[in-house]
Amino acid sequence: MSQTPCCQVGNLSHHYKTHLAVDKVSFDIAPQSIHGFVGPNGAGKTTTLKILATLVRPQSGAVQIFGLNVAQDFKSVRRRIGYMQDHFAMYRKMTVFEYLDFFGAAYGMSAAERNKTIDDILALTDMAGRRHSLISDLSRGMQQRVSLARALVHDPDLLLLDEPASGLDPRARIELMEILRELRNLGKTIFISSHILTELATLCDHVTILDRGAVKYSGTMKGLVKDQSAEGAYRIELESPIPELEAALRALPGIVSLEAEAEENVYRIKMTSDPSNPKRLLETVFSLGGHLISFREDLKELSEAFMDLTQPGVRS
Repeated sequence: MSQTPCCQVGNLSHHYKTHLAVDKVSFDIAPQSIHGFVGPNGAGKTTTLKILATLVRPQSGAVQIFGLNVAQDFKSVRRRIGYMQDHFAMYRKMTVFEYLDFFGAAYGMSAAERNKTIDDILALTDMAGRRHSLISDLSRGMQQRVSLARALVHDPDLLLLDEPASGLDPRARIELMEILRELRNLGKTIFISSHILTELATLCDHVTILDRGAVKYSGTMKGLVKDQSAEGAYRIELESPIPELEAALRALPGIVSLEAEAEENVYRIKMTSDPSNPKRLLETVFSLGGHLISFREDLKELSEAFMDLTQPGVRS
């Protein structure tokens, strides 16, 4: 049984003077998913995120979060979401605890609630040892964790993250991604905008690709790479080379193209659509004494699908 989306965006449009930033955008966010939101610079990602976060009022279309209208029920929506913007302003002369305690108090939490919640969040983000450190003394990666902790202090159900890994070194990015996975395991839904496609590909189960204000794809990550891959595309990897295999494969009926990576004993094959093609390929390999390491559909990576779906150049 399909679950009701925790966020539904329908025909959302928004413009600044003569610039159309978001053009009839529609997508859903599934509960307890990590949903990637990707697009070139100027695609409309930040505007969309600000509308979801109730910071910008939608000019047309409908946005509902947990059944609440973001324009009419914005106070109730804010209780259910945590928003982390790409360029975060922090009170740098506060300690980590003071900073989180301030925001907990702003949400009406009692002192006892704040103390317990802050302890839990600092443990989750591995910042317990910096509880009494001034924010100004922290590295960018640690400040990013504190910013995420601030977005979590009121225990939101949906996290909206705008480029949370921007400017982080590789280790800090990997550690942040592990925190996000743990949050999903704890029942949170995460909507994350990022330019780091390789990390989104392994992190996200859903993705929406935006280009020039319009949605080019929205759905599961598996569906994206499947839809964008050539029908009848296969990848064969062998333990050792077979000199006559390439010619034998090219002679098969329905072959569209074949790329051989001889040094790695890998063959990438495109064939016309026919359910019997995989069997033919394997029979050919085995008839020549080949030993398989792997045989699979040759699906595109997120970065390849992204390049195919978006236009080159910067949006004017």
